[in-house]
Amino acid sequence: MTLYTQQATNTRKTWLLMATFLVLVIALGWVISAAYHSPVILYFAVIFSLVMNVLGYWYSDKIVLKMAGARPVSRAEFFDLYTVTENLVITAGLPLPKIYVIDDPAPNAFATGRDKNHAVVVTTTGLLTALDRAELEGVIAHELSHIGNKDMLLSTVVVVMVGFIAILSNIFLRSGFRGGSRDNDNKAGGIVMIAGIILAILAPISATLIQLAISRKREFLADASGALLTRYPEGLASALQKIGAYNQPLKHANNAMAHLYISNPFGAKKLSGFSRLFLTHPPTEERIKILREM
Repeated sequence: MTLYTQQATNTRKTWLLMATFLVLVIALGWVISAAYHSPVILYFAVIFSLVMNVLGYWYSDKIVLKMAGARPVSRAEFFDLYTVTENLVITAGLPLPKIYVIDDPAPNAFATGRDKNHAVVVTTTGLLTALDRAELEGVIAHELSHIGNKDMLLSTVVVVMVGFIAILSNIFLRSGFRGGSRDNDNKAGGIVMIAGIILAILAPISATLIQLAISRKREFLADASGALLTRYPEGLASALQKIGAYNQPLKHANNAMAHLYISNPFGAKKLSGFSRLFLTHPPTEERIKILREM
C-alpha cells in the first residue's frame, strides 16, 4: 500500500467510523425507547448522534488537547522543538502545525487535528529533556507522518466516539436494571430489555476494538514514513528505546486517547499472549527492530 492509497483509506475509514457511531447510538436509543415506551428517547438518540458527529469532526482536537492537559508554547520557550519542526515540515511539504507541550516528566508525543491546515503536534516536557536532537527529529517526523497520512483525524475522532459510546452504555446499564417500563413482566418487554443490555455491553467493546485496530497499523506506517522523512531510522529507533524504558504513566493518561500517543502512556509493560491483542501500540521492541533493519 502506498502513502497516497493510505491517505484515501484513512479518509474512508473516518466517514465509516462516523456512520458506525450514528448507527450504534440510534440502535441503543431505539432499544431504550422500546424498553421504556418513550419515542422521545429515540429522537434524542438521533439528534445526539448527529450533533456528536459534527462536534467530533470540528472540535475533537480541542477536546483531546484539554483531556491531555496540553498548552500552546512559543518559539522562545522551546527553540529546538520549533526549529526541528520547521525544518521537517519544509521537507514534508506540510504547513507548520501548532505546537503544544504537556508539563509531564513521562516522554511521549502525539498529533491531532482534522487536517494538515489545522494540525497540532504535542510533546511532553519529559520527551524534550530525555532526547537529543536527532531523536527528537525522529519523533516529530513520526508525528508529522500521521498528519501527512491523514490518520490523525480518524484517531482523534475515535477518542470522542469511544468515550461517548461508553457513557451512553453505562447510563443504560445503570438505569436498565432498575426498570422503568410498565410492561416489565411482559415477555416482549423482557426480550427488548435483554437486547438492550447486550447492545449496551457490546457497543463499547466494538468501539474499543475499532480503536485498537486503527492504532496498531498506523504506528508501523508512521514509523516508516518518519524514517523516510529524516533519512535516519536510528534517530526514531533510539527515541523509542528511551520512551519505552520509562515505566511511569502520564499524569493525564486515559484509555480513550491512549492510542494517540507515540508510545503507551501508561508506562512500559511486559505483556504476552492473549493480552497483546488489546495493546493500543505494537510492541516497542518490534518497532525498533524494523527501524534498524531499514
